[in-house]
Amino acid sequence: MISFSVSEINNILKGELIGNTNQIIEGAEELKKANNNQISFIGSPKYSKVWSDSKACAALVCPKSIIEPGDNRAFIRVKNVDLAMAEILSLFKPSTPVFDIDIHPTAVIHESATIGKGCKIGPNCYVGKDVELGKDVVLYPNVCVFDETIIGEGTVVWSGTVIRERCVIGSHCIFHINVSIGADGFGYRPSDDGRGLVKIPQIGNVIIGNHVEIGANSCVDRAKFSSTIIGDGCKIDNLVQVAHNSVMGRSCIMAGHSGLAGSVTLGDGVMIGGSASIKDHTTIHSGATVAAGSGVMNDVEAGKTVLGYPAQDARAMLKEWAVIRKLVKNQ
Repeated sequence: MISFSVSEINNILKGELIGNTNQIIEGAEELKKANNNQISFIGSPKYSKVWSDSKACAALVCPKSIIEPGDNRAFIRVKNVDLAMAEILSLFKPSTPVFDIDIHPTAVIHESATIGKGCKIGPNCYVGKDVELGKDVVLYPNVCVFDETIIGEGTVVWSGTVIRERCVIGSHCIFHINVSIGADGFGYRPSDDGRGLVKIPQIGNVIIGNHVEIGANSCVDRAKFSSTIIGDGCKIDNLVQVAHNSVMGRSCIMAGHSGLAGSVTLGDGVMIGGSASIKDHTTIHSGATVAAGSGVMNDVEAGKTVLGYPAQDARAMLKEWAVIRKLVKNQ
């Protein structure tokens, strides 16, 4: 079992140790559930009152914290509690599933495919014609990678994921269970005789940058022409839809159940809250935030926060809601 003294953890975090404890730390847990061999965190002064009832032997605290740790307990004061806790969680992170064989005999790999050094390919995977896998790519069981797709080094693809033909995936990405990359975009038009719908061919592909993480059961559709693009460092939650020809800049975040319609453009660092919907051909400029449950119908300025359905400036929308609440109470 991995364990550390509080001094060892403080040295790793380069924080300020307040108090001390002789307990050996064997894991991390939230304040209310922690035992005396675990470290926790107090991210805000408002949670300080919970410390006295917690069994944790140590906690990370923010610079504003003024409480004392108590007997045989310790605080580590750090600049950013969330980032420091992420570092601690990495220390105690369990190992991922082990491959007994690097390339399982039940995997079907086309003879023209290029498999980089150190790749691991699990049972029942399919790797198609002219696929290129960079070094140390991991395909867990039941992954399909279709023809002419390129995957960069160190990318991890979890079970059930399907990557369609001609997609380009960057390095050090993570695709969680049942991700769909490169399915046809949703393109139909009424037929001339009015008796049905004509499917518009989707002949483009998907290009995904480096260090992108995509959550379980999320979909990124191929473009009608050219490419659907996910920029470097983007993080996409579970059950998210990115439609054909959308373009996401660098380090964007999309929370669960949100979706981009066709040809949406996001600048760098855009944040989309859960269950938010973005209308087709809309541009959300860099640094903007779309609050959860909002419906964006028009372009959003850089750095702006919008809220509501249809989405408007967040402050203006909150004022409107306050006025409506007053009117209702006065009736």
